[in-house]
Amino acid sequence: MSRPHDMGGRFGDGPVVPEAEDVKFHADWHQRALALTLAAGSLGKWNIDVSRHARECLPPKDYTAFSYYEKWMGGLAALLVQTGVLSVEELAGKSKAEISALADKKLTAEQVAAVLAKGGPADRKSDVAPLFKVGDAVKTRRLAQNTFVAGGHTRLPTYAAGAKGRIERYHGTHVFPDSNAHGLGEAPEPLYAVVFPASELWQHPEHPRDEVVLDLWQSYLKPL
Repeated sequence: MSRPHDMGGRFGDGPVVPEAEDVKFHADWHQRALALTLAAGSLGKWNIDVSRHARECLPPKDYTAFSYYEKWMGGLAALLVQTGVLSVEELAGKSKAEISALADKKLTAEQVAAVLAKGGPADRKSDVAPLFKVGDAVKTRRLAQNTFVAGGHTRLPTYAAGAKGRIERYHGTHVFPDSNAHGLGEAPEPLYAVVFPASELWQHPEHPRDEVVLDLWQSYLKPL
């Protein structure tokens, strides 16, 4: 089954229309959507990979119809219910609002700037040794799928599956999204910047000599 969000290199979805660089939000509610997502994330009930997978799990009809921040809200609503933060009735405004047991974890206005500045680093120490060095020729695994969970989250895009490239940079060891998105632990492993010629990724590239750089985890790769 193809994943509705995995659109890179796919035909028939219409042209990509770049937006003006100075446009941050197209509507006032977009800012609120971002704020709600960050505030809910601070409750500690899920991680960034879980939240990404929640958006990917939206029904294909909704995913294709929703705007960017509608996808965020759809994924957030699902997570709030799945983790027991809210009931469906509470989310729909059909039950009496009560103070949550998680209220003490809320971000105050004074905390926001420091929390955002800190970010969420994903680099971790790991016993997994790097198998590749800069300049090595590699090939991605043939199927862009999660090997732990059927239909699970992965950061290997379909258009790069089975493609040949070379290691451009070693980033160190980082949280492995395929595991972290499903409660299986952070399982950090080596992460690399891998360069692919456009002609390796697409059958009829407009500029065959162009290159695409993807950050890919070690278990996505094998040596050539």
